[in-house]
Amino acid sequence: MIFFVAVLIFPVEGISQHRKVMNLPKYDLKPYHFGFIIGVNQMHFSLKTTEDFFPIDSLYVIRADTELGFNIGIVTNLRLGPHFDFRFIPTLSFGERNLIYTLSKNDTIFIDVQKKVESTYLDFPFNVKFKSHRVNNFRAYVLTGVKFSIDLASQAKNKDTEDEIHIKLYKNDYSVEFGVGFEFYATFFKFGTELKMSYGIRDLIKRENNTFTDGIDRLNSKIFQISLTFE
Repeated sequence: MIFFVAVLIFPVEGISQHRKVMNLPKYDLKPYHFGFIIGVNQMHFSLKTTEDFFPIDSLYVIRADTELGFNIGIVTNLRLGPHFDFRFIPTLSFGERNLIYTLSKNDTIFIDVQKKVESTYLDFPFNVKFKSHRVNNFRAYVLTGVKFSIDLASQAKNKDTEDEIHIKLYKNDYSVEFGVGFEFYATFFKFGTELKMSYGIRDLIKRENNTFTDGIDRLNSKIFQISLTFE
């Protein structure tokens, strides 16, 4: 971490002494540019149970599980200065999460019931990007910002059937984001790798007075992304 901060603030003298051919030397002087981003994500839940949770209708444990998804988006980058950019990256993100409930049938037999929650998010992140000095054809950066998301797969308005109770999430969410990335200047474009965490602010779960929702005090979204950028 100390090394990374040093790279952000100070040029690396030892590296800069061995200068290479500079690709795209005027690229960072452009007032704005565009690109696209692709990556994988891991959608998770930050789950808090109610204080009087144990036990509720034979429910003993609730835990969240996750699976990998993917995302694709369009990069719009506005130059604010030598070391700052403003980025707007509308993104379509696909993912899946699971809530696993441990129920007791009697004092000695326990069963797990899994509730799958699929999400298709239309994300609108607004980020400020702080860039390091460029060293040859390499640059590092950190970013932070906020994100508004619309879950196109939300079932909040759907009704359950007699045979199946679904976990329903509200359609809209709001998040804060933090990330770090590295950029490499090629001959004709700039390529980057980015790691970003998003922490949802809104309590997403729709409570419907049943065993699967009454034990949850808060359910917030937590998403980790690894992405490749081409600009």
